[in-house]
Amino acid sequence: MARDVPTSRRAVLLAIFIAFGFLFGYDMGVISGCLIMPDFIRRFGQEGTDGQYYLSSSRQSIITAIFAIAQAFTSDRLGRRGSILFWSAVFTIGVAIQTGTTYSLAQLVIGRYIAGLGVGSLSAIVPLYNGETAPKAIRGTILVIYQVQIISGIFLSYLFELGSHTINNSASWRLPIGSRMVWGIILLSGMFFLPESPRHLLGTGRGDEARKVVAELNGVPEDDLLVIETVEELDFAIRAENEGGKATWLECFSTRNALWRRTINGMMLQFIQQLNGQNFYYYYGDTFFQSAGAGLSPYIIQTVLGAVSVVGTLPALYFIETWGRQKSLLLGASTQAVCALIVAAVGHATLAPTGTPTLALTARNRAGGDVVITFAVFQVFIFGTTWGPTPWVYLGESFPVRVRPKSIALCSASSMMVPFSLFEFIAHSDRFTRIGPLIMLVFFGMLVFGYIYVYFAIPETKGLTLEEVDELYRSGIAPWRSVGWKPSEKHYRHEEKEKRVSDYVEEKADSLDILGLISRMDG
Repeated sequence: MARDVPTSRRAVLLAIFIAFGFLFGYDMGVISGCLIMPDFIRRFGQEGTDGQYYLSSSRQSIITAIFAIAQAFTSDRLGRRGSILFWSAVFTIGVAIQTGTTYSLAQLVIGRYIAGLGVGSLSAIVPLYNGETAPKAIRGTILVIYQVQIISGIFLSYLFELGSHTINNSASWRLPIGSRMVWGIILLSGMFFLPESPRHLLGTGRGDEARKVVAELNGVPEDDLLVIETVEELDFAIRAENEGGKATWLECFSTRNALWRRTINGMMLQFIQQLNGQNFYYYYGDTFFQSAGAGLSPYIIQTVLGAVSVVGTLPALYFIETWGRQKSLLLGASTQAVCALIVAAVGHATLAPTGTPTLALTARNRAGGDVVITFAVFQVFIFGTTWGPTPWVYLGESFPVRVRPKSIALCSASSMMVPFSLFEFIAHSDRFTRIGPLIMLVFFGMLVFGYIYVYFAIPETKGLTLEEVDELYRSGIAPWRSVGWKPSEKHYRHEEKEKRVSDYVEEKADSLDILGLISRMDG
């Protein structure tokens, strides 16, 4: 394009609202907190041989399952905006079913699955919508806002449960679970006032509506040169993409425009993101910190980690456009790997066995515990700045319109299914009890792998339009040499575009001259 899209206040406000990660983050945080509430465990858990109730790992798994694939079946049929409306309603219904249950695990699971379909689909469709509406100059920042809101939602849920968990009845978990309906209703209501994605409008033959949306997002008239250039470039790119007919799931892995590379890259980034180690701290940080002599309740530990995550994500709003995507991932992987290695080594050498009373901890245990806590918190902070938001930014800007819903669905699903199953296997196996802090070596290895993978497979996409990303992949440039790459190939003939724009402007000027002449004659 001839010039960058201006970052109008309207575009920023729209994108901030639609980046409604509060819903996704709050949902995740609420469920993890409920799993350790005594009343919740008594109602939906199993009675052990000692008479105590507990939630088995299998029951935790079915309660916390989330789905993201479903949005791909609605984002084209209903549009991006229509899909968000639909899945917001589905999520709200699912939450209502969960809140109304008493002792029925089946009702809780059915409600959770319905809500999971909604929140999982929204987690994929929102970055898709943002990537298609945000101006490229701030697209990375807008997509980071999505991660900021996810983390803020988690933190807010921890604060809520910090107060509700002391209630000695079902209100301890009904209040935080039921309060999720508020976020669903806010998103559902707000979407009635937001526009459809201009790329989707053009792709479905609604060019006039697309021009209105582009003009609105950029705060300029519909006949502005910027609107003309933007719509023509998008229209040309979309028509070129649609020449092969309707997109299929297999096309996400086709060789055309290196789609297979993009889909695999997205899935791998989401997979690695979930195995950075931060989820382990969220779920089992209380075990580590108790051995380190912290003497804090699991709810306080969750709240502290949530606050660190929020603070860590805020710098990403700046660094995502300053460092770029690739550098953020490389710095994040290397720094977190060092933290994980220190936690594993120091923790194994100095921490007391799990279950040791706080009063029985030695000075060596406490000194080592201070080191473990410091680097664990620092790792969570670095994750929030780098690997937390950056993979979502990559998803929002890496796929052509033709396959974007399906590719993003596949990538989002990989972040919620495979890593979760692997994580549950590690955390609930007997090996976890035996090796203790050395389990962080698993995440250290994943971070080292992540560094190598990013260096050799993930190109830099900072500052590129979605159409220029296509050209980047077609160029075949090595990812480690992609920083500073400049597009050279136009998506359509530059001379033809300039001529059409020039003719349009001249025609507009002639019309204004004629109207002016008529006005003077009438005068």
